Amino acid sequence: MSLGSDLRKLVRGEVEDSSEVLERYSRDASLFYVKPGAVFKAKDATDLGIAVRYAVHQKEISPDSRVSITARSAGTDMSGGPLNTSIIVDMMAHFDKLIELSESPDGGYAVVEPGMYFRDFDKETQKKNLELPSYTASRQINTVGGMVANNSGGEKNLKYGKTARYVEELDVVLADGQTHTLKNLEGDSLKLKLREAGLEGDIYRGVARILLSHKDVIEKHKPTVEKNSSGYALWDIGDGVNSLNLARLMVGSQGTLGIVTKIKFKLVRPKPYAAMTVAFLDSLSELGKIVPEVLEKKPDSFESYDDNTFKLAVKYFPEFATQMKAGIISLGISFLPELWMLITGGVPKLVLMIEFHADTQEEALKKAEELGEEIKKNNPKVGTRVAKDEKAARKYWTIRRESFNLLRQKVRGKRTAPFIDDFVVPPSTLPEFLPKLEAILKPYEKNMMYTVAGHVGDGNFHIIPLVDPTRTETARIIDELSHKVYDLVLEYKGSISGEHNDGFIRTPYVKKMFGTDMYALFLEVKKIFDPHNIFNPGKKVGSTFSDALSHLDLPKGK
Repeated sequence: MSLGSDLRKLVRGEVEDSSEVLERYSRDASLFYVKPGAVFKAKDATDLGIAVRYAVHQKEISPDSRVSITARSAGTDMSGGPLNTSIIVDMMAHFDKLIELSESPDGGYAVVEPGMYFRDFDKETQKKNLELPSYTASRQINTVGGMVANNSGGEKNLKYGKTARYVEELDVVLADGQTHTLKNLEGDSLKLKLREAGLEGDIYRGVARILLSHKDVIEKHKPTVEKNSSGYALWDIGDGVNSLNLARLMVGSQGTLGIVTKIKFKLVRPKPYAAMTVAFLDSLSELGKIVPEVLEKKPDSFESYDDNTFKLAVKYFPEFATQMKAGIISLGISFLPELWMLITGGVPKLVLMIEFHADTQEEALKKAEELGEEIKKNNPKVGTRVAKDEKAARKYWTIRRESFNLLRQKVRGKRTAPFIDDFVVPPSTLPEFLPKLEAILKPYEKNMMYTVAGHVGDGNFHIIPLVDPTRTETARIIDELSHKVYDLVLEYKGSISGEHNDGFIRTPYVKKMFGTDMYALFLEVKKIFDPHNIFNPGKKVGSTFSDALSHLDLPKGK
């Protein structure tokens, strides 16, 4: 009997295993191709629990069984996170509803299912002037469940932090097939939970034991940068005695510990007005003075994009006009200062976007103008402009947000290759780090072009190379270049992933980033939650470089 046939006998939701469907679920936005055995559209958490118990039963019958379950929503993951050879659960089919939305004077909260598009969620929260501020550049195409799975962050991370900060509760189907509500527990509530029988009590006791017995290891090997989605966040879930937050451990776990079916988000009330300082750098060395100057002003956002992204915007000008819902003529007029700058001085190496939000337009504009004047005074060679309101800043945001999609859709004969797309280093090291990174990339420029965009304020950069998928040396280059870049990142005490997570592409580097002792704790966490290894195996822990390379959707060279 096939996997699909087995499932159909047990569940109420749709089970699909035609070649067309399986092919569609074999890819995400990454470089990988992994064909599943069946696609399951669970009706509800109970239905999902049946599939979980089926997978566990198969493992109990035969420990070598390859039956497993991987949750998937929009498929925009760039690491191969939702790809698997067994059961793919499509969370967008039936887990796509906003359940509750409530406001208070200082904010509010929402209860939502993971398969809801963020764009639809955002429309509803904005009706009450509320916001989940950890949204990503892919906000139009990703779901809220993907944001939780990866602990996503975005352009507002500098002020508001990542998704984990806003997750108050999670409903999760665990390895017993039951739905459990995970949240921060303190005091007597935690003591009761630690005495509770059953799987949930076992998990709390197991994680608390790790925190108590290995406190020194966790403290020594935790990330030192502000932003990280790699590994399991043992350093950020309490001490196991006074508090323990398993919802926080679940955020960023990429579906490897259980399957989230409901999320309670804390929401903020955003400042209504914005203005932006834009700086045009001809040399990366100029970052050394500018970064601390900007951070001292405490902006809401501090973003960047490079010369290749700028050229892409010029080349595909009509597409950017469509994205902005603007006429080409009016958009062209708005870009006249930048076009004049290109004619007179060439393409800037890096464009910095520093945005301020405030309760009045005057207040936001004052902050942006003061920063612009300070940058010009202290850095005479750096060009600056001030976008006086949100409308004026939109063109810069569109370039920053849409460049990756344009690369995927427009450049013929090449393919986007996100494999060094999400590293983080301390912002203070950028003037030294970025030239070394350029030196690593330069010998490969004949084989690929690339764009660089980043969250300068927290040192998180996204490099998206374009490669020729028909050349047999492409797989070798990816393997070779990955090691060189990540070795440099770790030399600067950085993180291999700030927000895109480990997936197939970075899981082999997790042990190198955290060390053998911390990696052993990650393995123990996985075993405590998922003793039969049925939840999205091979992500976060348990896969090798050869595993990752074997899944590349590229010809294999010698």
